[in-house]
Amino acid sequence: MFFARKFIFSSALAASALFGSLHVNAQQQGGSIVITTTPEPSLITNALSSAPTTAEIATKIFDGLLEYDTDLNPKPSLSTSWEVSEDGKTVTFKLRDGVKWHDGKPFTSADVKFSLLEVVKQYHPRGKGNLGPVNAIETPDDLTVVLKLDHPYLPLMKGLSSLETPIVPKHIYEGTDFRNNPAVNAPIGTGPYRFVEWSKGSHIQLERNPDYWRDGRPYLDTLIFRFVADAATRAAGLESGEIDVATFGTINPVEMRRLEQLDNVSIAYGGYEAIAPVMMLELNTNAAPFDKKEVRQAVAYAIDRKRIIDTVWYGFGKPAVGPISSFVKGAGAWTDEGVTDFTVKDRLDIANKLLDDAGYPVQADGKRFKIIHDVATFGEDWRRMGEVIKQQLARVGIDVELRTRDYPTFVREVHNNYDFNMTSTWSIGMADPTLGVQRNTWSKNINKEVPFGNVAQYSNPKVDELWEAAQTEADPVKRNEYFHELQRILVDDSPIIWIMDMDLVAMQSSRVKDLITSPLGLRGGLYDVWVEK
Repeated sequence: MFFARKFIFSSALAASALFGSLHVNAQQQGGSIVITTTPEPSLITNALSSAPTTAEIATKIFDGLLEYDTDLNPKPSLSTSWEVSEDGKTVTFKLRDGVKWHDGKPFTSADVKFSLLEVVKQYHPRGKGNLGPVNAIETPDDLTVVLKLDHPYLPLMKGLSSLETPIVPKHIYEGTDFRNNPAVNAPIGTGPYRFVEWSKGSHIQLERNPDYWRDGRPYLDTLIFRFVADAATRAAGLESGEIDVATFGTINPVEMRRLEQLDNVSIAYGGYEAIAPVMMLELNTNAAPFDKKEVRQAVAYAIDRKRIIDTVWYGFGKPAVGPISSFVKGAGAWTDEGVTDFTVKDRLDIANKLLDDAGYPVQADGKRFKIIHDVATFGEDWRRMGEVIKQQLARVGIDVELRTRDYPTFVREVHNNYDFNMTSTWSIGMADPTLGVQRNTWSKNINKEVPFGNVAQYSNPKVDELWEAAQTEADPVKRNEYFHELQRILVDDSPIIWIMDMDLVAMQSSRVKDLITSPLGLRGGLYDVWVEK
């Protein structure tokens, strides 16, 4: 079966309402929480960017058509029900009545059509993966949206959350230069929180949306995202109670292990199952030395993943096998069968031979060549990881210079100008590899206008063929076979060095309740969060 043919929410809504009436007595309305995250985003409308901090903030302001339960099954959001045609090429959504934009204007099907076709599909780094086969959208009335697809598309129903496909207001953006519209950084959504202010270098403040369509939600009056430059200061703020939540990467992992021993602080596990995050090194395959496969493979062999995880990230993850995270193992997309193993005992000998064969012999100074590693601007631990990688690559004669740029410059030079040799980052794989993993190695996603895509500029016709076959295949077993073959080819080619399947944990104060209630965790709407007074 293609996927669930029809979903009507009446019985589920009744059950949810009953549960809510029983559960709400435990909640306390009002209050605020302070979340520290890093780096400060360059923009806060996630239809234009998949940057982590942008997503953390924007998903409180915007809604999607769907949300997901912990088993990654779709749940209603701006849509209340949906139906898929027998041939899988038409999907009809019924929209929620009475929803208002934060400026009071009514939400309609016209907003959905505009958002999907003219914004997300064009500008979101994963837009083509999420909505690729959607060729037309019909809006027979204000509360009905009909998606027309070129072919049945299994991943579609997994990529319609506010994280992936935020619905933006047509009346604000139509006829404007979307990327330069002032609303990009003073956004208007339908979500649980409204934008109040952005004090650059300090914080972004959101307030409770009193007209939110979830009755009684959100519980909090205010959400404040605070930007603190120093990791030690962030840790001290959490310990003292000045900060309530710290996102992954804001506090050094060694400090996280210390803080979790305190009575008033804990690690918030979970909330990343639908994200399937993988840490990686992206290599510029269009420029020497990484235009040679042997050099890329040599780096893959020389990197000691377990040491990086243990000494830099203090065990918050496990070695990555390849681009597809082990988080999706249950769905069958992940495999390690037949995948090149870079952790073998003689890996350094193999790396040295590969570099010799590639024409990069050791020189009189003991070095083969020099590269620049642009360190991700996600916190001090990324710099520490850069230092470890520098040491590891020096063992095979590769001289690494670490370069740190501010976040806007990093995005512009690496993702728009491709001015780099190697860069560190992490990527959201999502619940289906077509949605999140594909973008990094599909040649049609080489686009300087859209950051966080195929920045390695990797192009392989066989890989493109497999990604595109997976897009159109309706048989889950056969799709997984395509993903397994992709895992084998991509690991062997190594345009990217996959380091770690990440435990994307947050830290929280004991006063914060119900922080992680969905597989999107902090990238959900946080409308269930409340504080104990």
